[in-house]
Amino acid sequence: MNRPDRTEAAAYYFTYIDRVPDGDICELLAEQLPTFLQLTRRVSEQQSLHRYAPDKWSIRDVMNHLTDCERLFISRAFWFARGFDTPLPSFDQLVAVSAAQADHRSWADLVEEFAAVRAGTIGFFRSLPADAWARRGIASDNPFTVRALAYMCVAHVNHHVGILRERYLPGIAAASP
Repeated sequence: MNRPDRTEAAAYYFTYIDRVPDGDICELLAEQLPTFLQLTRRVSEQQSLHRYAPDKWSIRDVMNHLTDCERLFISRAFWFARGFDTPLPSFDQLVAVSAAQADHRSWADLVEEFAAVRAGTIGFFRSLPADAWARRGIASDNPFTVRALAYMCVAHVNHHVGILRERYLPGIAAASP
């Protein structure tokens, strides 16, 4: 399968998609999970409440956001892959994070939920017939193909892993005994 071209998503999304390594997208989705889970195992329940600034999300909020967005990308991919052509609404991540109240859930539960959602994502994309990957639709007033949404699943996690490593985990490492 080829990488998405510039007509398969709005230009903004290619700041993320372009950072996805070459390879079979289903394999990349599967390979990303254990690497990501290894990173999350470094974070304790208490550390998962860490915010690198007072007005920023906690690590739990970030994890919940990753799960929410994975669900969003896969629901859009499902819609378009199955031939529906009704445009889909926008998603406001700030509304979702606030409503989720992730700091009231355990870190272990949030990690387990992401793993389960990713397993479903992998199963969905592996089940698609070849012609479904190029199907198109509109979401948040932007064009997407099913292929671009699969790449967004990998790209979005990569993006937030970078932020976790840069802004969250150094503070945790410094605060740990």
